[in-house]
Amino acid sequence: MSTTSKAGQRILSLLDENSFVEIGALVTARSTDFDLKQAETPSDGVITGYGLIDGNLVFVYSQDSSVLNGTVGEMHAKKIANLYDMALKMGAPIVGLLDSAGLRLQEATDALDAMASIYAKQSMASGVIPQISAIFGNCGGGLAIASKMADFTFMEEKNAKLFVNTPNALDGNYTAKCDTADAAYVAKAGVCDVYGEEEYILTQIRELVSMLPKNNDVEAEIADTEDDLNRALEGVEACTGDTAILISQIADDNNFVELKAEHAKSMVTGFIRLNGNTVGVVANRSEVYGEDGKVAEKLDTVLCPCGCKKATDFVNFCDAFSIPVLTITNVTGFKATVEAEKKMADAAAKLVNAFASATVPKVNVIVGKAYGSAYTVMNSKAIGCDITIAWPNAEIGTMDAKIAASIMYQDADEETRNAKASEYAALQNNVVSAAKRGYVDQIVEPRDTRKYVIGAFEMLYSKMEERPYKKHTTK
Repeated sequence: MSTTSKAGQRILSLLDENSFVEIGALVTARSTDFDLKQAETPSDGVITGYGLIDGNLVFVYSQDSSVLNGTVGEMHAKKIANLYDMALKMGAPIVGLLDSAGLRLQEATDALDAMASIYAKQSMASGVIPQISAIFGNCGGGLAIASKMADFTFMEEKNAKLFVNTPNALDGNYTAKCDTADAAYVAKAGVCDVYGEEEYILTQIRELVSMLPKNNDVEAEIADTEDDLNRALEGVEACTGDTAILISQIADDNNFVELKAEHAKSMVTGFIRLNGNTVGVVANRSEVYGEDGKVAEKLDTVLCPCGCKKATDFVNFCDAFSIPVLTITNVTGFKATVEAEKKMADAAAKLVNAFASATVPKVNVIVGKAYGSAYTVMNSKAIGCDITIAWPNAEIGTMDAKIAASIMYQDADEETRNAKASEYAALQNNVVSAAKRGYVDQIVEPRDTRKYVIGAFEMLYSKMEERPYKKHTTK
């Protein structure tokens, strides 16, 4: 391996020191058409091998843009496909570091068939071993599809470009007008999970890999922590709006690895550890706080199609790899716009299916309002939540009490409607009423949330749950 190439340096920066072992270093292109025989193709433009992250085996490939622009040809793809075979045999994660001009035109259909062979391997590995892609240069056309067949996608913020069609190929658009391949744009669209400087990206990949299980047949390793299991979360009720902050308060050592932070901000997804165990978190969010500690953005307490898809994909991943799921609920309904309505029912149905199908331990904490069908979608007991915890001031019901009273007593005077609203709030929306009906298992003070959530997951550790036999769901 050329340690002077960017491709080689990225591997060395990603893995534990002196742990990388290269495979297929002498492989070169077989095709000699269109003057390829005159070009040197060391490793055929991709470095492949294995190494360690925090002492755990991972397989990694890194495209070398200094060799034929990192283009994908027959042998280039064969090396990646072979690496997938090894990763599947060993039951270890695979990380792809992408920097390529796309298909190698000189190899035509051979290159096309080779790219499709990578897709097949990725599909076979999906749900079996974690797959991570990180983009540092161009990643276009067919390679963009390969990058998104991974479970998680990272992008370097300045030079990375991810596109199926270049910005200039889009009708009425050009790069200067809207760079649809840019990392910031792609992240906002929900196509990449994390973006930033190269060093940051590699560090985040290491942290993510350390939190994930090696494969779908083992559990994630338990990390050492000195964080108190019974640590009180003083003042945490102030974080009801920005649940990303609330999640970090609950987590061991306040460490929250948030994914797709720039996309569908009203839904938060990511990983934390609780008593050393990895837990996936899905949460509603109505506020985003800036670095100055002030509210930078206000969001509606509703489910939107993009937020539902974001949560659905995340829950499906967690279930595939036996990672418990914690939900933080504060939702009043569904986004009501013409555009949202086109996809809302379908997106919500898929999220219901994800929660209902998941057999991993599931805990829900209701921290604010839990109204209507939107609440039932958010991991309610009816669709399979194992333990539901609520804060004392939580509200659970069909809708806001004043709205309900105005519907039921539309012909009554204001004084009567207000009285009935108070009565409705006390009888129907009150969290105690929900607990009496068995819809809430525990009413917990906000400061005690961490210890009760940890206790719930420890109780659920040995959970076993069967589902009717089927090939797969249709949603």
